[in-house]
Amino acid sequence: MNTGKDALSGWLSRPATWHVWAVLGAVLLAAVVRVGLRGPDGGMDNAIVVGAAEAWLDGRSPYADRHFLYLPGAVLAALPQALLPQSVVRFLVPGGVTAALVVGWACALRIHGVAWGSRFAVIGLLALAVGFAPFGHLVELGNWTVASAAALPLALLLVCRGRWVAAGLVIGAAVAVKPLLAPVALLFVFARRWRGLAGAVLVPGAVSVGAALLMPDPTGFFTRTLPFLLRGDDRFVRLYEASPAAVLPRLGVPQGAASLLAVTAAAAGVWCAWRRWSCGGAGPLRVVETAVMLMLAAFLVSRPSYDHYLLVVVPLLLAGALMPGAVARGPWFWVALVPQVPGFSWPWLEPGTRRAFRDFVTLCVLALTVARSCVRTGGVMAGKFSPARGGGVAGAGLRSRVLTRTGRRG
Repeated sequence: MNTGKDALSGWLSRPATWHVWAVLGAVLLAAVVRVGLRGPDGGMDNAIVVGAAEAWLDGRSPYADRHFLYLPGAVLAALPQALLPQSVVRFLVPGGVTAALVVGWACALRIHGVAWGSRFAVIGLLALAVGFAPFGHLVELGNWTVASAAALPLALLLVCRGRWVAAGLVIGAAVAVKPLLAPVALLFVFARRWRGLAGAVLVPGAVSVGAALLMPDPTGFFTRTLPFLLRGDDRFVRLYEASPAAVLPRLGVPQGAASLLAVTAAAAGVWCAWRRWSCGGAGPLRVVETAVMLMLAAFLVSRPSYDHYLLVVVPLLLAGALMPGAVARGPWFWVALVPQVPGFSWPWLEPGTRRAFRDFVTLCVLALTVARSCVRTGGVMAGKFSPARGGGVAGAGLRSRVLTRTGRRG
């Protein structure tokens, strides 16, 4: 018997009409044009990277600006923007960011077997663009987090198709630009895919070393940026951070206690990710939930941790909403996103520096929601294959075949 959810899923799976496509195109184009008309340099955060590239062209150290938080490879990647006229960059950057987000959404859909031309594909992207504030923030800032937002879904799509080495190369290329996806390396460790792990590690290593040797300050990332990230003592940056270690002290919690809580929460998140992977299960949810849990664990403890980091994980979860058992089918996923609805005024949280409190709520509720799903699903999978539930030798054989398909062995 078909349920209401099945009927709704069927409706969403049908091809979208041209009217919906036209609305989506108009919304995305309007966002690009609006940012291009307002920002002369393609976004504030993008200007930091372009400034680093310009400093290198002038023979100065890109790491003289302590807000340049990227690996040396990002300097070379920003050279084309540094050489282009501002009239081009101001529209090219928001257009490129939007295009990369569309690519990430498209890959996330294919992970779950959703057609690109379906109503769910178009409406889902429209919902992200209109109803999820970090989407607009990332387009406005031109932050290079967008490389991770596009690379992670692509890498997980390759993983689901058994192409672990290619996935490792994609992760490595993204890390070479910005080390945001470094925690995903644990997915390769969980799966014992050492060749894929080698690609994820060696690519950014080789690019960073090669780029650093071309700079006047080859060790600048380690002597300036890394200590800055570990201390997290920049007062301006701290006002926008969403991690517990940054937000809780603003609420009166001692810094030591807040940092300990953040580290503990991150460690628990890694354990939940390991449990989700180790208990097996066929299908893409295992891969997606493990990777997302690893990223959320990192966001809980990393300094800095901004709202647009959520675009690395939220589209992956949302794209699975048509699958039974997906995180996006539960109410708490949507509760976590409520603080990110644009245009709504929250009492006492009007100043821009206070939106970190809303981002903190979203991050923590989303992490708890995914962690609960990981533990619950892991327990269910373990129960399915236990001899006490009639598994026996046949159950063990079934588990062996499932684990072989999803890549835990070999």
